[in-house]
Order: sequence, then structure tokens, then C-alpha cells
Amino acid sequence: NCGGTAVLTHDPGLVSSASHLVIPGVGAFGECMAKFHARELVEPVTRAIAAGAVTLGICVGMQILFEESEEFGSTPGLGLIPGRVTKIPSEGADGERVKVPNVGWRRLLEPVSGAWEGTLLGNVPKGSHCYFVHSFMGVPNRDENRLADVLYGGRKICAAVRSGNLFGTQFH
Repeated sequence: NCGGTAVLTHDPGLVSSASHLVIPGVGAFGECMAKFHARELVEPVTRAIAAGAVTLGICVGMQILFEESEEFGSTPGLGLIPGRVTKIPSEGADGERVKVPNVGWRRLLEPVSGAWEGTLLGNVPKGSHCYFVHSFMGVPNRDENRLADVLYGGRKICAAVRSGNLFGTQFH
């Protein structure tokens, strides 16, 4: 409990005037974006974020913050985080096969010392574990958008992103 009252809505007016947004996501990137377009939420969400709404995208909700995804063909996202969503490699850094999807508890890594200060991860103890279930990963173009990583098959996978008042976590 973080002290707020959540309102579940797809009303464009409520979304565009919100001071805080949570964008959950379950399923496929393309389907999620199709629902955003069908419910006319793309513009209200981007307007609210541009106006300063503190926003958290979770799982596919984080992935749609990127410019595009390769899941089931190329699909444009919201374009709020420069980069794209790609399939997790089925080969680890050592050349050995790894299971995809990535399912389980993984230790969060701070990409650079102090990156979590003043963010939603600011009070998270270093070395904490979070739960992941995903076959695709966000790949930010800019290192400053990486808030946290995990190691999977010896490769760093982006676990959380940030751009100003916008945050996203791949974990649940």
C-alpha cells in the first residue's frame, strides 16, 4: 500500500488529466497497442506524461513505452523510451542454451552506482530479487534510460527503465 487510491479506467479524459498513471500489461505487445488505439488512449497517455504525470509501466506496460517491438512482426509502441523490444536470446553468453521465457526470481543490478537514488527503486536494498515472466526484453538506446538490469544466461537484460517522470519495470 502506497497510500493512493487507484481508479481502473479507459476514459481518455480521466487518463489525460491524471497526476499518476499505472500501465499494466499482460499478453502480447501488438495486442496491447491495438487496445490502446481502439480505446483512443495513446494521445491521452502521452499528454498526461508530458504534463508531468508520474507513470509506471509494468511488464508489457513497460515494453509499450519503447518505440517498437519485434514480437509477432514489427509493431510501433508509444515511443517514449528510445529503443526497441527484442526476443530474449535462447543462447547464453557462454554459447549454452537458456530457457525462454525467463521465468523466476532474479537479482536486480544497478547499472551504475547511485542510479536508483531518487527513483522508485531508491529504497530497494541492493541485491534484491524480483519475479520475471517474459520472452521479450526492452533494449534502450540510451544508457541513462536503464534503471536496473538482471543477468540471464550471463547476459544483462534490462529490468527497469526511466525517463524523467516515466518508469517501467519488466518484473511484476
